[in-house]
Formats: sequence, C-alpha cells, structure tokens
Amino acid sequence: MVGSGVAGLRTALHARSHGLSVILVTKVNIDDGSTRWAQGGIAAVLDPTDTPAAHAADTHAAGVGLCDPVAVDVLVNEGPGRLRDLMELGAAFDRTPDGKLSLTREGGHHARRIVHAGGDATGAEVQRALHAAIVGDAGIDLIEHAMVLDLLLAADGRAAGVSLHVLGEGRADGVGAVLARAVVLATGGMGQIYASTTNPSVSTGDGVALGLRAGAVAADLEFVQFHPTSLYLGPGVTGQQPLISEAMRGEGAFLINGEGEPFMNGIHPLADLAPRDVVAKAITRVMLREGSDHVRLNATGIEDLDTRFPSIMASCRAAGIEPRQEPIPVRPAAHYASGGLRTDVWGATSVPGLFACGEVACTGVHGANRLASNSLLEGLVFAARIGDVLGNNLAPQADPVAANAPYGALDPAIRAELTAVMSTHVAALRSGDGLVKARETLEVLSTHAVQEPGPAAWEVTDLLTVASALTAAATQRTETRGCHWREDHPEAEAPWLGRIDVTLDADGLVQTHFRPLEAAVQTVAAQGAWV
Repeated sequence: MVGSGVAGLRTALHARSHGLSVILVTKVNIDDGSTRWAQGGIAAVLDPTDTPAAHAADTHAAGVGLCDPVAVDVLVNEGPGRLRDLMELGAAFDRTPDGKLSLTREGGHHARRIVHAGGDATGAEVQRALHAAIVGDAGIDLIEHAMVLDLLLAADGRAAGVSLHVLGEGRADGVGAVLARAVVLATGGMGQIYASTTNPSVSTGDGVALGLRAGAVAADLEFVQFHPTSLYLGPGVTGQQPLISEAMRGEGAFLINGEGEPFMNGIHPLADLAPRDVVAKAITRVMLREGSDHVRLNATGIEDLDTRFPSIMASCRAAGIEPRQEPIPVRPAAHYASGGLRTDVWGATSVPGLFACGEVACTGVHGANRLASNSLLEGLVFAARIGDVLGNNLAPQADPVAANAPYGALDPAIRAELTAVMSTHVAALRSGDGLVKARETLEVLSTHAVQEPGPAAWEVTDLLTVASALTAAATQRTETRGCHWREDHPEAEAPWLGRIDVTLDADGLVQTHFRPLEAAVQTVAAQGAWV
C-alpha cells in the first residue's frame, strides 16, 4: 500500500478485514497528505427526500458527458454504506441540535447531501479516525518517510513490489525494496506541477508517474480542476494556498467583482453554486477583463462564520482579513486531478496486480469535472472494492525480475521553471500556441539530468513526467469541456465525447490515444478484471 490518505488507509483496513498483512508506505508522516486538508465534506444520499439517482444526475452534469455511468452507479449506491462504515470507525460528523447529521449543499448539488466535521475540518476528522484504526492494528506495518522510486515487476508483467528510498526516521536510511502479492497506489494528486495549488507539498504526481513507467494506462489527465476560491495571499506567493470551501457559498456567500457587484447571476442557474469549472472560468474572465489577479467573496451576511468555518476564519485572520467585516480576496488554484491511472470498477489498472485508489486513479466517476465532495466518497467506495478483490483473488507472490529500466533523475533546480510554464500555459485557461510553448519548455527541462539523485530529484522527475503527459492530452483535446478550457476552441464538440489514454513508450516518450465514449464506458466485469 503506497499512500496514507483516506484511500490508502481505508484500503489497508479493508484488506485487513480479509486477514491479509499490509505494509503501508508513505512519503512523509501518515497525516501529511491531502485528506486532512479537505474542508467541504463527503457527499452521500442520507436524506429520505434525496435519491442516488439525483446524486448521479448531479455527478453526470458536472462531468459534462464524460462520467462512466457504471462507475457513477457504484459510487452513489454504495457511498452511503461506506460513509456509515467510517462513522462506525469513530469519525464524528457535525449534527443538528436534535442529533441528526447536519447536511449542507455545495456547488453542482441540487440537494443538501454533504456531511461535514468540525464545521470546515472534515478531512482532519476522517484522517484522525483512520489513523487511530491503523495504529491499533498489529497486522499493518507502517513505513513513514519513504519515497517509492519504482514498481517491481515479475517476468509476466505482474506487479511484485516496489523499490523505495527510506529517509531515516527510525529505519536505516537508503534504497531498499518491499515485495508484495499486489500493490495499491493511493498517492494522491499532482497539484504541485503548478505554482499555486491547494495541494500539500507531497502531491507531486508520484503514483501516476510510477504507473506510467510500469506500463499502466492513464486517462483524463487534461481535466485538472481549479478550485474557484483559494485565498489570495498577494502577488508572487506560490506553493500551497489556503482553501475557501465552496460550502461557504452554500451558506450564502457570493462572489463580487472589483466594483463590488455580484457576477454569477445569469451565468448559470445555480449562480454561485454552479459546478467548479463554471465558477473558475467566470472568475478568470472577470480577472482578465479587470486586469486583476483576484476577485472577492462576500461572506459578511453569514451569522455563524466562526462556528461553521473556524479553519477558514483562522487562515483569513492570519492573512490580515476579517471576513465578518470585509470580502475575502480569492482566485482559482489547482485543486484536484479528475484523471489518473485508468482502473476498472474494482480498482484494477492495466498492469496485473497493480491497483489504484483515490485521486491517483481514474475510475471514470468524475468525467471532465469532479462534483464537489465526491472525492472522499470515491476513496471510501473503491477502497472497499479493492479490499474485496485482494481478499478473494490475491495471486501468489511473484519474483521480480528487476526494477524497471533505470530512468534519469532530473536536476531539482528545474522545478521553478516547470511550475511556472505549467501555470502560464496549462492552467485554467489554455490555447494551442501556449501548449506548444509548454511542450517545448518541458522537452528542454527533461535534458537537465543530475548525477547524484535524491528525493528532490526524484520528485521533480515525477513532476515532469506527469506534466508532459498532461500537456500532451491537453494538446490533443481541441475543445472546451469541464475543467479543460481551450480559448482557441471555446465550445464542447460531440466528436470529443471520449477519453484520451496516455502511456509511455519504450523510450519514455508520451503517447496518446483517443477512445470514443462507447469504447470507454466500463462493463460489469469479474472482480479485478481490467476493462
């Protein structure tokens, strides 16, 4: 198991319920991934007046025609049960005075179906509960501060373990290996390919890069969701940006331009609660029109800001902003990768014995744009399915023939230029000319090898791998759909209803292949059979 967010921890626990032994590897501390930063909550049908069909309809609408209907049905129908499992593990969600779960609404949802904890600290509560369950299980061996370098493959191509570099912290420092009967990647996202992101520093796309180098297929990489409202901290500030949850808009906050005028009315029937790609595009248009680097969010009319959004209020006040008295400066920032390693509805990738779960995976549920608060739910649902597969169909241990062909690690000094070119040309607004410039820059950066690699070099190598793959997919898709916005092709076009698969050839070069929608939709297959 590689990764320690909701997807990795929940998969480990499900595997343990089948009596399996688990080695869980994480790059830093167990709590340093993206899960603990999740503010909004978990979407699931818990209100008697709500239905899975309605949740599915909202998911498909956000995904702009590219959601896999089989995967979506799995998500919305199994989601409530998986959420109740989480509560049985001890996760405590906010409740109303009469003891019922407190449900809120977020962008793209037509019903209140979002559970939350600590007001705006849902991820932290989920991580706490899962961490406690993991620590209390003697059948899970936790290896922290260890970066996985590559997958180990058997002679028949099956995943047989991983090579890794352990960074001390109670274990011998250096390169080693872990053999396993199956490998699950739950490494999170790739937001650090951009200069501004809501993702933590560990989100460097390692899992997608590992999978691609092992021969796995990735899909939908061009669909990177930019959260409309990250806290704007001033010009030139890069790295992880505080998130202003759209749950705040769900409680009545609204976006305003430089003149103090609301601008979402008339753009979408849901106005400020439109799907994230719609809101991010609207904000970008306002910033371009006004020559500004941010807009503002007016939350002064919300009475219980301090109790409902304590984490957000603390972040704002740390930046010298008082949301009860003044609008909050916000702007879009890279937030979530809707694509990743392509899996079936049981979490299996195209490499036998290799599974992916959470943001690193492309199950098909998100399509061209993830519906708010479906991400933690996806991790819960497909973790359970992977656990069932591992419990019922786990193959014997295979001997690895060797690590993958050595790859040249790159100079960490290229990282600033890499994130700058991605933020300029492959961010919320893209064009053909800009994508060509990005591709040319990335090709030059790929030649900057380093002789003595270390963690920083391996991270930037993974960043360049996924940045190149994403740029290739964005170049091929000559339309605007969901979070993929091409100003030179401003409309969605029916011929592009399908997925762009991405692979690496024998020389490590990115290859793309378009699959029409009818060929991209999953069928119900035997557990663990990739389709």
